[in-house]
Amino acid sequence: MSRLSRAAARWAVRLVPAGRRDWAEGLLAEADQVPPGLARLAWRAGGVRFIAREARLLRVAAQVLVFAAAAAWIVHVAWPGPASNPSTAINRLNVVTLLPVLAVLPLLARWLFGPAAPGRLARVLRYGAYAAVLVLLLAKASVEPMADNPAATPYLNSDASTPVKDGMISTWLSQSVFLLIVAVYVAAILAFTARRSRVTPGTLAVGTGTGLVLGAVLYAIFPIGLTNHTTNPLLPGYAAGLLVALAWILLFGGPILAGVVAARRYRAPERPEQASAEQASTEQASNARIRQAAAAGFLATAVGALTVTALGTATVALMPRAGWLLHGLYPGQHLTAAAAYIRELTASVRIGNYGLTLLFFPVIGLLMGLWAGAAATQYGPDLGGGPPRPPGYTPAPDPAGQPVIR
Repeated sequence: MSRLSRAAARWAVRLVPAGRRDWAEGLLAEADQVPPGLARLAWRAGGVRFIAREARLLRVAAQVLVFAAAAAWIVHVAWPGPASNPSTAINRLNVVTLLPVLAVLPLLARWLFGPAAPGRLARVLRYGAYAAVLVLLLAKASVEPMADNPAATPYLNSDASTPVKDGMISTWLSQSVFLLIVAVYVAAILAFTARRSRVTPGTLAVGTGTGLVLGAVLYAIFPIGLTNHTTNPLLPGYAAGLLVALAWILLFGGPILAGVVAARRYRAPERPEQASAEQASTEQASNARIRQAAAAGFLATAVGALTVTALGTATVALMPRAGWLLHGLYPGQHLTAAAAYIRELTASVRIGNYGLTLLFFPVIGLLMGLWAGAAATQYGPDLGGGPPRPPGYTPAPDPAGQPVIR
């Protein structure tokens, strides 16, 4: 093997994780013992495939290509249009700000918190968050021109539950807040699913599961915009009332339940150096439980808000383009072109209210999770798994010469 080939082999071996690096070195070292010719070439080709598989180069390349293709599609849909149109300016603002942020955030999260945590759940949560944000950007690029149509003004004024646009200042302010919120969502999920994160897999599972249930219920109630009443024309009155009650229960009770479960399932790691400092270790474990509960509460509402916003905005964006969707929402109704346009126009205006869920739901979930974690730590079982202890309990001093039973 030439000097250049040996240098390339050493560089390639460094790409393999430390636990499998000996295998890669042995595989390349044995290549000199294989007869020269096609046999040695096949052996080295097998080693290259092994290194590529172990280094996950193909997965990283696939992720980059998928994101680049989605970003190019969003630019293709959002960028065209007259510069004087407010919707065109808003779409271009989304492109030049949020897409670069989405590209840089994984690198920043890897630098601060390490790579993604092992396990399928962390990867699924990351992929799902990025997919939801990209779908949301693409759908907003299609809906914004219709929402800014001057013909929407009469329907805005006739619908008391939908705020009237009061100028470009409020529009730009709300759009800036939207971009900031989406960036915070993605950054939080990347931090929670990193290898050096203090959020456990159990917390991720219970928070994400609760959020998906909340998002599904909200989408069943508000599939074509958010108002004071349900926007799903398929729901009868009694079913809508039950779902609305369930949504309120999930909004406040879901983070509490997720926080309690996350706090109860948390077990502090055993550290021999802290064995003699029981009180300090107990306080640290209590704080860790509260952190787990807060993270679960945040995820329960953030995932739900992001789910309903992405699905609802995508549904409204598809209404003018998919006739089957419009007929599915209004079965048995003969909609003229004018009637269909009115429904599409009204729905495109109402999607702006989804931003309220993105803004307020995570705050509610974080507060409910903190409260649930504090309650579970104070009134729940002891951190070592003993029976519940009342507030202010202090153990009696150990009698001298007798064994300690805890």
